[in-house]
Amino acid sequence: MVVDVIMPKMGESITEGTILEWRKKVGDTIEMDEILLEIGTDKVDSEIPSPSAGKIVNILADLNDVVEVGKVIARIETDTDNALYEKEETPPTGANQSEQKSEVNQTSGDRPPRTDSAIPPKSKREEKFFTPMVKKIAQKEGISMEELVSIPGTGGKGRVTKQDIFAYIKTRGKGKTEFVSSEAEQASSTVKPQTLVDERIEMDYMRKLIAEHMRKSVDTSAHVYVFSEVDMTHIVKYISENGDQFKEKAGFSLTYTPFIVLACIQALQKNPDMNSSLEGTTIVRKKNVNIGIAVALSDGLMVPVLSECERFDFLQLARRLQDLVKRTRENAISPEELQGSTFTITNFGVFDVISGTPIINQPNVGILGIGTIKKKPVVIETDERDEIGIRNMMTVSLGFDHRLIDGAGGSRFINTVCQNLTKMDIQSLDL
Repeated sequence: MVVDVIMPKMGESITEGTILEWRKKVGDTIEMDEILLEIGTDKVDSEIPSPSAGKIVNILADLNDVVEVGKVIARIETDTDNALYEKEETPPTGANQSEQKSEVNQTSGDRPPRTDSAIPPKSKREEKFFTPMVKKIAQKEGISMEELVSIPGTGGKGRVTKQDIFAYIKTRGKGKTEFVSSEAEQASSTVKPQTLVDERIEMDYMRKLIAEHMRKSVDTSAHVYVFSEVDMTHIVKYISENGDQFKEKAGFSLTYTPFIVLACIQALQKNPDMNSSLEGTTIVRKKNVNIGIAVALSDGLMVPVLSECERFDFLQLARRLQDLVKRTRENAISPEELQGSTFTITNFGVFDVISGTPIINQPNVGILGIGTIKKKPVVIETDERDEIGIRNMMTVSLGFDHRLIDGAGGSRFINTVCQNLTKMDIQSLDL
């Protein structure tokens, strides 16, 4: 029996996927739940297991093809004993005759069956699969196919990943740099400098998606920004004095982010328009507070979502946040966990940046940018007199959609977030 493999639905809003890699080729056998291919969506890349055990008889989508959800992308013959010969002995009839003939390898007399593409058997050098991205990097760096085959891979079945080839290039480059430099010195007196040629590199899959989403957001929302400073001294002091004890008790490090998330949750509950989206001229006020957390990866950015944040106490929020970020960086996040945000937080501070103007994550109407914490001389107002003291100050920026949020509403929201942080009673959080 022939089983159709269809492009799976990876989430409610996902209608198509891109073929990133086939782990099997026509004629290969495969076990049930063994990885057949890897697909990419506008949310996440995923490995797709085989729905049945058998032999691959047809592959209907090439690498980098964009395929609609529900469309057949491959077929598996579940009766692997002489499956191809049995199909030749039972000619198809009716409207499906021409289709099935194209899917089945034809045989004649005692000759062995030909492969689907009539390509001669591959050498060992050719049998190892490399993604288009790895091949592009190898070509750019002047790595031959023989050299590429020798690189140890950490991907599925020893596949060389982008990280593997970058690590190899870093090691390879050390000795090569000295040689090139020596050759250049010898030739510098006799050879004229060559004209430099601009380098042209195709965007990888994730960067294309980010570019598309950012352009769409700028075209959709009327972006406006406001900025403020918040005194984080008491939070910095608490983490400094209690961080080790917290890690020993909870099993992970305490950071500033959970405090910022909590302050945003409280502010969003008081400012429902900021926890909304626009559908044409209709305002959709969300019941739950779902905070998207921007996570920087080596090759792009993902925004996993802390759903229904209002239901959890501080420790639960901190634990969920740590788990979500960890799994995102390990590429173990599910597509469902990248959907449904009602507000987004992005942290420039981890890169020692003071502030920034982030682009709104659609369909949100607001995004909070967090800068690094710096010690500054600050005027401290007291009942008796004003004093100058050294405080740990953090700059925050708020980008909001002016179609729904006016300057007054944006200013009120960012001031509420800052007040929530400044006046936060850490002792009451029961850490």
